[in-house]
Amino acid sequence: MNIFNKVTLQSMKKSRARTIVTIIGVVLSTAMITAIATFGTSLLNYLIKSSIAKYGGWHIELLDVTSSFVEAQKNNNYVSDTAEFTNIGYATLDSSKSPDKPYLFIAGFNNKTFDVLPVRLISGQFPENSNEILIPSHVAAKAGVRFKVGDTMLLDIGNRMDGNKRLGQHDAFRSGEKPGEAKEALVTNTEKMYTVVGIYERPGFEEHSAPGYTLITKDDAKNSASSYSLFVTLKNPRQIKAYTNNINGTQNFVFNDYILRFMGVSDNKLFNALLYTVGAILVAIIMVGSIFLIYNSFYISLNERTQQFGILSSVGATAKQLRNSVLFEGLCIGIVGIPIGILAGIGSIGLVIPVVAEKFKSILYSTVPLSLSVSLSAIAAAAVVSLITILISAYIPARKAANTPIVESIRQTNEIKTEAKAVKTSLLAQRMYGLEGTLALKNFKRNKRRYRSIVLSLVLSIVLFVSGSAFRTTLKRLSDRLIMDIDYDILLTAENMDDSEMFQLYDKLKSTDGVYDSSYQTVYSYTSTVKESELSDSYRKYRGVTTPDETISFPTDIQFIEDGEYLHFIKKLGLPPEEYSGQNGKLIAVAKQRVEQNDGPKEPLDLFASHSMTLHVSPERDNKTSSEHDQTITVTFTDTYPVDPPPKQQSQKSSYVFMVVAPYSLKERFEAPDIHSITGLSFLSKDHTQTVAEMESIIQNAGITSPYTLYNVYEIVEQYRSLTFVIDVFTYVFVIMISLIAVANVFNTISTNIRLRRRELAMLRSVGMSDRDFNKMMNFECVFYGMRALIFGLPIAGIISWLIYLGLVSVEKIDNFVFVFPWGSMAISVISVLFIVFVTMLYAIRRIQRENIIDALRDDMT
Repeated sequence: MNIFNKVTLQSMKKSRARTIVTIIGVVLSTAMITAIATFGTSLLNYLIKSSIAKYGGWHIELLDVTSSFVEAQKNNNYVSDTAEFTNIGYATLDSSKSPDKPYLFIAGFNNKTFDVLPVRLISGQFPENSNEILIPSHVAAKAGVRFKVGDTMLLDIGNRMDGNKRLGQHDAFRSGEKPGEAKEALVTNTEKMYTVVGIYERPGFEEHSAPGYTLITKDDAKNSASSYSLFVTLKNPRQIKAYTNNINGTQNFVFNDYILRFMGVSDNKLFNALLYTVGAILVAIIMVGSIFLIYNSFYISLNERTQQFGILSSVGATAKQLRNSVLFEGLCIGIVGIPIGILAGIGSIGLVIPVVAEKFKSILYSTVPLSLSVSLSAIAAAAVVSLITILISAYIPARKAANTPIVESIRQTNEIKTEAKAVKTSLLAQRMYGLEGTLALKNFKRNKRRYRSIVLSLVLSIVLFVSGSAFRTTLKRLSDRLIMDIDYDILLTAENMDDSEMFQLYDKLKSTDGVYDSSYQTVYSYTSTVKESELSDSYRKYRGVTTPDETISFPTDIQFIEDGEYLHFIKKLGLPPEEYSGQNGKLIAVAKQRVEQNDGPKEPLDLFASHSMTLHVSPERDNKTSSEHDQTITVTFTDTYPVDPPPKQQSQKSSYVFMVVAPYSLKERFEAPDIHSITGLSFLSKDHTQTVAEMESIIQNAGITSPYTLYNVYEIVEQYRSLTFVIDVFTYVFVIMISLIAVANVFNTISTNIRLRRRELAMLRSVGMSDRDFNKMMNFECVFYGMRALIFGLPIAGIISWLIYLGLVSVEKIDNFVFVFPWGSMAISVISVLFIVFVTMLYAIRRIQRENIIDALRDDMT
């Protein structure tokens, strides 16, 4: 160890407090960078495992290949494993409502294929021979064709042909309707009887553009097939392009992008770009905060050692040796701080992951647990980034130390170069602040560079805290907007279902295990015709209506609910039940217009002026109003309805609610030919996941013909709640650690600057300044620090918060989402800044006051 390094170590020991605070800053910085890298690695591994569980672990699918090609790939040097199924052929799906998917595609699986490709049964069992078959659930949901376990089906199986070319699942249906496109033909060659033994979820390996619904049977090993679909798992997924070039064929292939995109080898790089961009932004923020802290430490260290460097230069030390001396100090701090920071970062994420693991399962509907994954390359990258941060922070003052003239360094005249007019204060300031305040203000003006570093540190802490809090608040508001109170856990909606089919299905579903409450309803689409004079003043003003004699039409929903539920609601409203009963009784209605307020939530306006009125309603058929079945009803308007109606399609949603509520016994009165209806069956369950699985099986076996959708409402709502929770956890952790870096920065800067002025402060005390006046002067300095930081920090933080709001709203494409100014976090910043400055100043002053004045005056800071 040379003499310069020994001198550096002695200087670090002498300024032990500054050295420890700097190491703490490095530990915090490294811990946060390591935590980001470790969590990013854990998240990627979690997403890969979840995708494997859902879509299979294969990397590339080769379509329509021969048996010899399959055998050749098993011995390919790039290949780790293979699985295949037989392309038995296509059959026409009669009565299909999906014009782009008119076929059934029959695939013959062997035992290994079932192991490699996830097949999730909804009901029934797996096929045990080539005469049994599985039906995918989206045949019913998309094509509108229902099958149930036990059904038999006779299929004419063959090949899709476009001239002499055989088409496969990778080739979309060719209807011949597009210009220049020939119509394909199905050439059948065999007839086969199958028995349906199970219903399974839509397979992940079936492309959305595939023309056939994939039916799975057991492969008959006795029959040789001419066409296979081969699923290949590579030894190194990053060699996938090399593998596709190696096979040198004209085979069609499909990449498993669900997995490859998380490995960074897919053409779809959007997710990785987003993940790495967010990570890079967070690392950049941490590096900026850390560079401020570490740079200030080395800059202050340079001020302490200026005379020392001047003396060393006078006896022959070169600029390179002085520069290396400062860099050596940075390496020493890094050697201690970086390993501790890496361990702290891994440990902190190890504590956070178990807290958020269950929430991630809810967000991504995955059965795979989120677990801690440590990557050596990620840890090495974190260490390198931390070391670069330290070296950048040390190099800037090191270069200055090497370039300072020798005489200026020895005499220490390079730091403070000012003229009398630069520190001149006005008479008004002298009268306002007194002698102590004037001295504090002159000190502030005398060495602006030194005080600027303190103010910048405080500004940085304000901006990071407020903008981090604004990011969390905006994300939370976005997720809260998507969460609403709903009366049910599970909802089944079906279009145009007749009552006999509905009640038969309802009786089966409400007896499912876990269900403890249920209800049913039907909603008819009607149109109401009213005069504009009947509208409320507030609504007419909102709509700008000026012609009260004209009539307007309102699309109106008529909701029919259970008679008991309706009667209970009537009594709850305090209305006489006898007036709201019978075929000609009054009905209740909700008619509200949503109006977005500038300062927050929507305020509903009444559509109509009167509390009750007579309406003329007509049914809607094929989006047209029919006057053949007009009805006249008397309604009483209320502020709410007893049962939440089924959700509407996005295209059907409007800014107002106009719904009439009636007992189910009146439904027959409002029936009309071809009227559009939506039936809703809602349930509360103790175990919503299990109940939904059983209900799906019951629905499949019931073979209902109406288009339906089964919603796990509890899971949808829980997804948003989990997302909010995860956002809260990571934002709070990030803001707290950034704030700790900022606090360490401020503490280090202020306390060391006070230490550097110990001779100056001792001189003031030696000429008669009392402790009270001394403390008063230092308190003024605190106020000047804090106010200057707040003047710059709060506006910058407000602007960045607004930019964060604009960015998130533009990404989510949300309208009527107002900006909420971060008053709360700004108030916390104001209190925290003043508190931190006063506490730090108090700590430094106490140390100064304990020193002997004569010793302080003699100390030349060498």
